[in-house]
Amino acid sequence: MVSDFTSSNVMLLGFLVLLCFFTIGTPDPTLEKAAVLALKSAVGGKTLKWDQTEATPCGWEGVKCEKNQVTVLRLPGVGLMGVIPVGIFGNLTHLHTLSLRLNALRGELPSDLALCTDLRNLYLQGNHFSGEIPAFLFGLHNLVRLNLAGNNFSGKISPEFNKLNRLGTLFLENNKLTGSIPELNLPDLVQFNVSYNQLNGSIPAKLRSMKGNSFEGNSLCGGPMGYCAGEPYEKKKKKELSGGAIAGIVIGSIVFFVLLLLILFALCRKKSSGKTRSVDMPSVKHPSEMEEIAGDKGIGDGDHNANASAGYPVAATMAAAVTAKGGEVNNGAKKLLFFGNAARHFDLEDLLRASAEVLGKGTFGTAYKAVLEVGTIVAVKRLKDVTIPEKEFREKIDTVGSMDNENLVPLRAYYYSNDEKLLVYDYMPMGSLSALLHGNRGAGRTPLNWETRSRIALGSARGIEYLHSQSPNISHGNIKSSNILLTKSYDARVSDFGLSQLVGPTPTPNRVAGYRAPEVTDVRKVSQKADVYSFGVLLLELLTGKAPTHALLNEEGVDLPRWVQSVVREEWTSEVFDLELLRYQNVEEEMVQLLQLAIDCAAQYPDKRPTISEVARRIEDLHVSSVGQADGDDDSSKRTNFIESGPPPSSYVD
Repeated sequence: MVSDFTSSNVMLLGFLVLLCFFTIGTPDPTLEKAAVLALKSAVGGKTLKWDQTEATPCGWEGVKCEKNQVTVLRLPGVGLMGVIPVGIFGNLTHLHTLSLRLNALRGELPSDLALCTDLRNLYLQGNHFSGEIPAFLFGLHNLVRLNLAGNNFSGKISPEFNKLNRLGTLFLENNKLTGSIPELNLPDLVQFNVSYNQLNGSIPAKLRSMKGNSFEGNSLCGGPMGYCAGEPYEKKKKKELSGGAIAGIVIGSIVFFVLLLLILFALCRKKSSGKTRSVDMPSVKHPSEMEEIAGDKGIGDGDHNANASAGYPVAATMAAAVTAKGGEVNNGAKKLLFFGNAARHFDLEDLLRASAEVLGKGTFGTAYKAVLEVGTIVAVKRLKDVTIPEKEFREKIDTVGSMDNENLVPLRAYYYSNDEKLLVYDYMPMGSLSALLHGNRGAGRTPLNWETRSRIALGSARGIEYLHSQSPNISHGNIKSSNILLTKSYDARVSDFGLSQLVGPTPTPNRVAGYRAPEVTDVRKVSQKADVYSFGVLLLELLTGKAPTHALLNEEGVDLPRWVQSVVREEWTSEVFDLELLRYQNVEEEMVQLLQLAIDCAAQYPDKRPTISEVARRIEDLHVSSVGQADGDDDSSKRTNFIESGPPPSSYVD
């Protein structure tokens, strides 16, 4: 009997072990659904509209699943309040992303969070969690991003963080942490912030490469925070110099000073000889006798760059080009031809006498800013590689000149001769989107906020929509950020439309490669769906702040569609956004939706891309929604103020 009883117990025990094993290894959708509902029941979430009749939570707002397992739970800013009870996360053990940021959760973190060993991204910033940073977090060895900023955590920063050897982001700012920062040996750490705590002491050597705003608001020293008192340093030994050495130094200094004066004198002479001046046509030489002075600034077509070369006689280049071969002006054989009701306050002679400066070289020619004697300012593009006959040129340029829409840069006039073609446009004083996005990002820069960027996206889409509406065969052909020009109120104007039809059979230039749809092999044959692809890349550029491949001179840029898709695929969506956008938390949903629209536009196959009309409509919906939130959402305003009053905005995203 004893033997049989023992045998039965062993079998029963083995069965229970197997049962436990399969229970742990196989997720129970019912338990996961119950866990998610228990979280909502315990801490609120009144804005969440979940259909509890569904068998699984996988289709609910903020919940994502893989293989019928809940792997992502994102509930930012949904009004969660109170203490999270123990027993919820023990049934959500397949989570790899948890975001509960910008709520009003308090108390200590639930201990069963330790069971979520697959967790890679944990975003708890902007709550009221308190107590010491729990030790069980150091057992989540797969953590890549940990954001505990903006809470009430106290105590010391534990050296146990070194156990998280995959950690790339650690944000602990705006808490009540005390003591010193331990030596952290985290090879993948690229984002770190402990500002506005109560820390003291010396910053560890391996963290001294971080920016100063990662440590401000404490009593720290070393690295970006300055020299620590009492810290050992090497003193340079003074060496006595011989009389001969001193004499050599004095003579060398005198020679150097004289050479420096000569160089400065030569530079001043060169500068004064190159100042902008008005040019009379009779005194102009043939262009072949002049060195091409319009240096490539790498700023795209018609880019109005603050650093463009001023002070060169570029009007002479244009004048010489026009008068060199058959460009008679006085007898009226060759003259500016204006479109429609365009003001005729000047003629070709006025234009050629204007002082001018190079704005930049683009795909289809060199752009100039021309200041006429009467004070009028226009933009002039000198076309290159135009090989089509005059009759065909005039027919095509007449089509371009007939385009009349508030979101297009109007073509006012043109000049045609066998050797030279000039186009005259309105001058856009704020320059191009490319210059604003990729110009100086240092001190004094005014960043483009979300409302401005969404308005630029909408205006650009409407301009392209107008072009496409004129005929199924009409496309822009060269959409990129340097062809989106801005008014003083930062309204977008699309430029250079239709010019791709004027050039010869040359291969697509490298500098538009980053915007070019995969199917495009000839710049003269760009479909409307290829325009949509280019516009999708433009949207990605607006959102990421990154230039696509070859868009900027001497900078490779990135393959934006591929890079964005790879980042989004890893569930690190916030990583794609420009840091200047990350402070606008109340419009995060609109930013993500615009990102998805951009990805749709940049689809590999043309039939998968939306029409530009659909794109414009979706952007308009997003723009109206985001402006409405910025103007009237009190809760959003509080969250934005909270973010802006703290450390760098990159700390407050998931």
